[in-house]
Amino acid sequence: MLVSVLVFAGGCGACVVVVSAYDAEADEVTHAAVSSCLTLVHGLHHRAVTTTEGLGSSRRGLHAVHQRLAGFHASQCGFCTPGMCMSLAGALVAAEGNGKKAASAAEGFSRLTGAEAERAVAGNLCRCTGYRPIADACKSFAADVDLEDLGLNCFWKKGDDASVSKLPPYKEGSIAAFPEFLKDEIRSSLGIDHSISSASMGNVSSWYQPKNVEEYYNLIGSSSSSSDKSRTKVVVGNTSSGVYRNAELYDRYIDLRAIPELNSVSKDAKGVGIGAAASISQVIEILRGEGNSYKDVVFCKIADHMEKVASQFVRNMASLGGNLIMAQRDEFASDIATVLLAAGSSVRIQVSSEIMNITLEQFLDMPSCDCKTLLLSIYIPHCTPSGISSSSESVNTAGDKPASSVLFETYRAAPRPIGNAVSYLNSAFLAKLSSDETSGNCILEKLCLAFGAYGTQHAIRATNVESLLLGKPITASLLLEACTVLKKTVVPVEGTRHAAYRSSLAVAFLFSFLYPITKGTFKPVEAVHLNGHIISGNNGNLNCGPDTHVDVSPKEINNVKSDLHGNDHILESSKQVVEINEDYLPVGLPAKKVGAELQASGEAIYVDDIPSPKDCLHGAFVYSTKPLAHVKSIELNPSLEKLKTVAIVTAKDIPKGGSNVGANTIFGPEPLFGDPLTQCAGEPLGIVVAETQRIANIAASRALVDYSMENLDAPILSIEEAVRRSSYFEILPFLLPQKIGDFSKGMAEADQKIYSAEVNLHSQYYFYMETQTALAIPEEDNCMVVYSSSQCPEVAQETIAKCLGLPCHNVRVITRRVGGGFGGKAVRSLPVATACALSAFKLQRPVRIYLDRKSDMIMTGGRHPMKIHYSVGFKSDGNITALHIELLVNAGITQDVSPTIPHNFIEALKKYNWGAFSYDARICKTNIATRSAMRGPGEVQGSYVAEAIIEHVAAVLSTDVNLVRQRNLHTVESLSLYHSECMEDALGYTLPSICNQLITSANYQHQLEMIRSFNKSNRWKKRGLSVVPIVHKFSSRPTPGKVSILNDGSIAVEVGGIELGQGLWTKVKQMAAFGLGQLWADRRQELLERVRIIQADTLSVIQGGWTAGSTTSESSCEAVRRACNILINRLKPLKEQLQEKQGTVSWDELISQAKMVGVDLSARELYVPGASGSYLNYGAAASEVEIDLLTGATTILCSDLIYDCGRSLNPAVDLGQVEGAFVQGIGYFMNEEYVTNSDGLVVSDGTWTYKIPTVDTIPKQFNVKLLNSGFHKKRVLSSKGLDFKSVCVSIWGIVNSHPFVLPIFCVTNSFLVAASGEPPLLLAASVHCATREAIRAAKEEYHCSRSGSSPPFFDLEVPAIMPTVKELCGLDNVEKYLESICSK
Repeated sequence: MLVSVLVFAGGCGACVVVVSAYDAEADEVTHAAVSSCLTLVHGLHHRAVTTTEGLGSSRRGLHAVHQRLAGFHASQCGFCTPGMCMSLAGALVAAEGNGKKAASAAEGFSRLTGAEAERAVAGNLCRCTGYRPIADACKSFAADVDLEDLGLNCFWKKGDDASVSKLPPYKEGSIAAFPEFLKDEIRSSLGIDHSISSASMGNVSSWYQPKNVEEYYNLIGSSSSSSDKSRTKVVVGNTSSGVYRNAELYDRYIDLRAIPELNSVSKDAKGVGIGAAASISQVIEILRGEGNSYKDVVFCKIADHMEKVASQFVRNMASLGGNLIMAQRDEFASDIATVLLAAGSSVRIQVSSEIMNITLEQFLDMPSCDCKTLLLSIYIPHCTPSGISSSSESVNTAGDKPASSVLFETYRAAPRPIGNAVSYLNSAFLAKLSSDETSGNCILEKLCLAFGAYGTQHAIRATNVESLLLGKPITASLLLEACTVLKKTVVPVEGTRHAAYRSSLAVAFLFSFLYPITKGTFKPVEAVHLNGHIISGNNGNLNCGPDTHVDVSPKEINNVKSDLHGNDHILESSKQVVEINEDYLPVGLPAKKVGAELQASGEAIYVDDIPSPKDCLHGAFVYSTKPLAHVKSIELNPSLEKLKTVAIVTAKDIPKGGSNVGANTIFGPEPLFGDPLTQCAGEPLGIVVAETQRIANIAASRALVDYSMENLDAPILSIEEAVRRSSYFEILPFLLPQKIGDFSKGMAEADQKIYSAEVNLHSQYYFYMETQTALAIPEEDNCMVVYSSSQCPEVAQETIAKCLGLPCHNVRVITRRVGGGFGGKAVRSLPVATACALSAFKLQRPVRIYLDRKSDMIMTGGRHPMKIHYSVGFKSDGNITALHIELLVNAGITQDVSPTIPHNFIEALKKYNWGAFSYDARICKTNIATRSAMRGPGEVQGSYVAEAIIEHVAAVLSTDVNLVRQRNLHTVESLSLYHSECMEDALGYTLPSICNQLITSANYQHQLEMIRSFNKSNRWKKRGLSVVPIVHKFSSRPTPGKVSILNDGSIAVEVGGIELGQGLWTKVKQMAAFGLGQLWADRRQELLERVRIIQADTLSVIQGGWTAGSTTSESSCEAVRRACNILINRLKPLKEQLQEKQGTVSWDELISQAKMVGVDLSARELYVPGASGSYLNYGAAASEVEIDLLTGATTILCSDLIYDCGRSLNPAVDLGQVEGAFVQGIGYFMNEEYVTNSDGLVVSDGTWTYKIPTVDTIPKQFNVKLLNSGFHKKRVLSSKGLDFKSVCVSIWGIVNSHPFVLPIFCVTNSFLVAASGEPPLLLAASVHCATREAIRAAKEEYHCSRSGSSPPFFDLEVPAIMPTVKELCGLDNVEKYLESICSK
């Protein structure tokens, strides 16, 4: 995989490459990391492109970037890794260029600082690793980083000398060397007359690059009609296609980058003019240079703010002019327009032959620009100690008073601090102050207040607020009046999400700007001044808060040297504690993940990397946009006749003997296509097949579907409506856990009771980096080979065969690796593989399908939404005596594996001793896309609800919630009552000791006191701390393993488990080497490098089942170990004979002789767990957060995790699983807002609207300890199921008594192991609970200040996004605070 392209929005970073350009006149090469999904190929003329394979390969030699990413265990599924490598490579080569005049970097290091190295990947998404190891790999290139502080790696052991000499060497100049032949071509082209535009003709569109403005207008004028103009796209960086992903084909592209006027930079004493085609990165560099030279506060702060816009690989492409044109024409929520508006900027435009210089404000207010309006340049005036210098009087003034001081600040509140995220609201304020000599009050002489991105057409100035404030002393009462007027001014348009929150942000930002200079609060402090270097490392946390004291003297206010990042790290510190067990070497070693280097270098092959066979076609789904409707017809849009579409495949094309089935579980089938009735928005209706994937996507998105709602009831779109209409799926009784005790009796024993409290939990999207994909190739005799990115190839084989009416032996499904699954590549992958096979079967041509991100998000569903009611009784000391749960689960339109979810929920809820425990559970059938199992299915919700109940009890009792938690932890006796099938003993029940370790290591009581002290002394920021335990039950399932020793002694291993990134292949490889190595008592034969794991093939290894439920790695290892034992028993007599003859025998000698005497060197074993029951995993996490009461931003200051790993098969792999799961859990609890429209259709359908965690949102201190307890004798090598892409088939452990399901039990008397992929996700609830504690502190202070009492308990939604936190802290908290001051 050289480049991963699937989002086409520049939002994930998986497709980053480095583009190099050569300036022949200056004899200079410049390099920039760019997003290839947004880069037009014609725009790369005379450029050199370096992909990750261009850095190096396994054959030519890997680059240090590849080796360090792999060696720091920073690649799991690997799909994002090439993009990570190239983002880092782009930063390294850029640092070389920026540091040409500086001294060379220390040997082995780069010119990057540690902070810059971390930020190199700030725009890249990873769903697997949790980012910490990626950040460490990046920081290994920085000379200012202490290498001993970096995490677990393959280069040195913890405690050994951490020297750069042990790292793969890095040399400057090793990245993106510009080809000499291309330099020669560029030089030779300089003498050619380019006055006539050249068009590069293709099958679809033409490319033009005018060399001056006149040529541009000639091209525009050549359009014969308005429709011709609409099929012309004017581009510079083409990043707008990432924002507005319209399925559009253009006849002509006009590239503006060769027009001199659009690339010029002019400087004078009053300001700087920048050509509109300059990239945002170039603008930042220009402004930072000019700002530092002129000591210009505005330039420096604009540059600072721009570095928070988009990501580096987008800023390198996006043009300044393009950003402003989108803001003016397309209502784009631009940060840049807002800050330039406040700075008094102007623009130079040309409309046909007329050139105009107008203010930016006038430009934004113009009618929407078309291609006849050409933005030439932007002029930004200097702001110096002598006052505001502006080319236009766009700043309100209060008379001609002598210049005093200039204040300029920019603000933004966005879901991520520095990653790709559009602001909820942005603002920028420019003020000229004077100080009244008599009173000392600050008076505003000039003022500009700009606001944008809040749900308005474009950035605006709050002129009414400006007028109110000018010429008056800034007092609390005046500021309150200004806030009141502002809230009526900044009003989002109807339909804007979180409208009230956005308006409150405007007030918060104005308050933060002016309060430090308000009468009665202003205290000049020389050491801290408003426009000095103030870090804004936290999302939404203000650059300069209201508690800041300001020196408004001209000398101090303008003594500015701005550098946004400074030396502050995103990740302040981390610690990993693992124990390496050497009893079963190489099992237990923290070996590098198999294939990690291939993933880094782009050589790892995923389904979409398989070369397309001859005559291959591409498919795209037509899906329903209605929740319930008859589908009368599906037709291609007539306007797309010229596109090379081949066919529409629908249910009518299913062959005779086949059936309309797209997925199948033990609970029944579900249809492949909604025919003749579609029952949810997002349901597949058919497949458009075309010559290219792009054409297929466009044709599918524009397909004409004729719906009819005649004689249909209204759709059921909510749990409440399902209850009202009794729309349920059946839950078979054997799927439900036993209830405990007598609830009525338990409630009677209680001192206090809570009745019918409610918790609502929403969905979460999988966001695997590789979307659903398949390739189907028809073969002779009605056979079909399907390459599928699937967690269950065997089930895909069965489903495809049933759809096509073929026997299973005619269908071969192959899966080599999966680019992330998390459960979404289990049942939800089946319709994609089946539709692909059906299309290929009908057309008898190869067909491949690769869903774009939007289609994937709309069709695939995600985690189950739930509504929970609980009633609980408890003693005055916090001891809980009874709990009753009413659980409602939203399954969507089909069952999938939803009937297992209540079981999982209840089992996770049982981590505490509730006394008497009862429940009612129902599965709601609704007209939304089917929900399926997602990492920790049901368990994450159940564990969280347990915490919500504990916190509610503690709130009612007004006691420390941790005391209530401790009081209700299980004893060994109560644990055996709640989990009787697990038979845990005192040594095996490690949770109490884990909690004690965590509280001791985190110094819980001392930290609580520190937090109380912090909260008491900080009005606008509050902190909270929470400790959350988990008890997680696992069950294993039958798993096959096959070991074959080849003629040369190399070893091929096949297992049913799929490599999803969880390190299954790595652990199996280690186990095979151990298993066969037992032939030698001293294990001197090193077999690890002789072992290769073979891809899953349903006609080679049968009964592969599901890679799910977090136990497939351990089960696969046990199957392989047993197969190895079979081989050992065959080889051992021969080895003994040879030893008698020759003394010592090597592996090669043994295998050579075995082959000659006819020993069977292949063994297969189906590992079937024993019947003694399931096992339990334990862990706990302590998290501390800080919230900003003005913006609702939450910063995770620290997370400490302890997880009982049993005896880890591979500590490096398991550590990665723990960290990755925890960060994915942070996404669920804090970040990922899953939004649908009124028809249930997902509208948060891409990277622009759905925000998973990024490197800048993980805990600043991230510490993990793997507890190597070794007490768990029932597990494979005493390990606890460390597989991760958790899904549905915890079903295997609960259906063992049902007559139509093969009995499945737990690992018993195997070779001793434990599970780390799912349980740590549950621990992320500690972040949410800590946020609740911080909000509680804010509410208590608020109510104390108003002589009232804070409500004992409040609901904090999941996810606790910024608007949610701010609302609980008070959308009007600024106004209330100012009122309290005014009333004194």
